[in-house]
Amino acid sequence: MIDVTIIGGGPAGLMAAIAAAEQGAKTMLIDKGNKLGKKLAISGGGRCNVTNRLPADEVIKHIPGNGRFLYSAFSIFDNYDIIDFFEGLGVPLKEEDHGRMFPVSDKASDVVNALLNRLDELQVIVKKNTVVQAIDYREDSHQVILEGEPNIATKTIIIAAGGKAVPHTGSTGDAFPWAKKAGHTITELYPTEVPIISNEAFIRQKTLQGTALRDIALSVYDNKGKKIITHQMDMLFTHFGVSGPAVLRCSQFIVKLFMQGQEQVELQIDTHPNESFDQLFTNVARLIEENPKKSFKNVAKGIVPERYLDFLLDRNDISQTLKCANISREKLESFIKDLKGFSFHVHESLPLKKAFVTGGGVSIKEVVPNTMQSKLMHGLYFCGEVLDIHGYTGGYNITSALVTGRVSGMHAAWESQS
Repeated sequence: MIDVTIIGGGPAGLMAAIAAAEQGAKTMLIDKGNKLGKKLAISGGGRCNVTNRLPADEVIKHIPGNGRFLYSAFSIFDNYDIIDFFEGLGVPLKEEDHGRMFPVSDKASDVVNALLNRLDELQVIVKKNTVVQAIDYREDSHQVILEGEPNIATKTIIIAAGGKAVPHTGSTGDAFPWAKKAGHTITELYPTEVPIISNEAFIRQKTLQGTALRDIALSVYDNKGKKIITHQMDMLFTHFGVSGPAVLRCSQFIVKLFMQGQEQVELQIDTHPNESFDQLFTNVARLIEENPKKSFKNVAKGIVPERYLDFLLDRNDISQTLKCANISREKLESFIKDLKGFSFHVHESLPLKKAFVTGGGVSIKEVVPNTMQSKLMHGLYFCGEVLDIHGYTGGYNITSALVTGRVSGMHAAWESQS
């Protein structure tokens, strides 16, 4: 009889297995893939953004999908404990922009290998290339039913099989039927941290394809004109719409408006979020006054990337050769308005399989927040992306996975031994 069986070898499952085994439980980790930690290995562009060093409150703010549920778990094991944990395994970390923590070596493989070595040290039984067909919940223990192999009798089960995003790493939604069988509600699944599609003519004509805007403020509006969210980061125009950090951060709010029945969503780009309209107008007007014989285009160069500048000049019917002395106040005002708030519509997102993170999952109302135990079934725990919890990119989702993994592993071990 196994004490704790973990299904899923991603960040949450690996951490849960280590935590359970550290408590002395006989622990088994089952994964259908041929490699553990696949998602960790590709995170942070292959460098593995393991967590974020911001204060715990700030980290939770960056997990807009039910992050508040994590307060109890954070009181047991938080982002600073994650840093200590990896440094204790011989993986020194360094801090980059916005508090993101990476291995000093810049190699995700160092993070994955440290976890795998720890599993070995703790003698966790690891079964790879093993498909779980079903879970048979029983009165005092449970059975994990495997494809083509004997069933596993276990006192407790931790489901850590992920959501439905990035399916090539193995997260294909397998866990949801097992949770449903135990009586759990699965909230609607949807893509978050996902690029967005627009049918606007300038997108279809690829006018701005490949153009990046740095440190802009991107705002999302509902169909009543109410601003829902603004994120100040970089963005990118693509052949199908928009992407880049600001777009990914805003994407879950856009997707939710589509889910509420909106057919299109208005986005607005402020290229100079740290200057007011009047300040920007005054600065550009001064440049015009100082260079009356130069073309307005030449004087405006450097305000925004050239392709975006050409696009806005064209939109405002300002000729490329128009001299500064000849630009009307009206034209200048309308150009500055676009710099501060060019607005366009988006029409859908890329599908869930193209998203970085799954929104929705096992309802957190049915999970005990300080143990990750099911409120509906003894000996059943959840951790990681299978839960209805999602954060922005930047180490927040991995933090949530590692914290919930740690807490579920400890408590499943204790329950199995009681």
